[in-house]
Amino acid sequence: MSIMTRSALAFLFLLCSFFGLINNAYAQKWLPGHFTDVKGNVETGLIWLRPAGKGPIPDEAFIEFRESDKENPYKLSASDLKSFVIGRDSFIVASEPQTSNWQYGVDFVKVAMDEDIKLYVFRGEGNGGVGGIEPDIGGGVGGGTGGYGGGVGVGLSIPIGRGGRGGNKTVYYYGETTAGMKQLTPANFTDIMSDIMGDEPDVVEAIHEKKYSLNNMDKLLVYFKQVQASHANTGN
Repeated sequence: MSIMTRSALAFLFLLCSFFGLINNAYAQKWLPGHFTDVKGNVETGLIWLRPAGKGPIPDEAFIEFRESDKENPYKLSASDLKSFVIGRDSFIVASEPQTSNWQYGVDFVKVAMDEDIKLYVFRGEGNGGVGGIEPDIGGGVGGGTGGYGGGVGVGLSIPIGRGGRGGNKTVYYYGETTAGMKQLTPANFTDIMSDIMGDEPDVVEAIHEKKYSLNNMDKLLVYFKQVQASHANTGN
């Protein structure tokens, strides 16, 4: 077998493996995780993130939970919860933030960065739309965090949140807690992200050089995790 033929077969195998991963990911519904309710109780099992419309409370996102795949699931609305971890991402329950056109009442936001000033992700669109979020179940660069007991990862995301009537739009918010979070905009992007990522001077420099913006935030998050991981690998 020629080198070219072996290379072609290797490429075909990798391509098939990649699409297999995509298909398995999109087929995934129940994911391991745990939730904390408003009373502080923690339950571990399997979680299925659900859109609004058929939940316990109209127009609120909710989760279905069961302790194992042999148990009957039950529903928990966003206002019943403080937070939950699904796959390897952490989610917090949030109400309408400050200075924003948020139109969704109580909903879930993903914790993209768990620093002193946290970065939250919300997927949806205003003006009558409804919100939603995207769990990350694997791939990419992952990093463990404290605070909410879940790993914050950057990788393959699966859109199983709510679809807005006006389309889907990823919106970022920042703040010490969800109670005081504000929307990240092109106007405040450089200052806010420099503060949040201030422990990594190389990343801050790249932000100020305009290599990253709100339009390619996903690439910035991956780069930040890569820089953090490089320090961990070298022990610095």
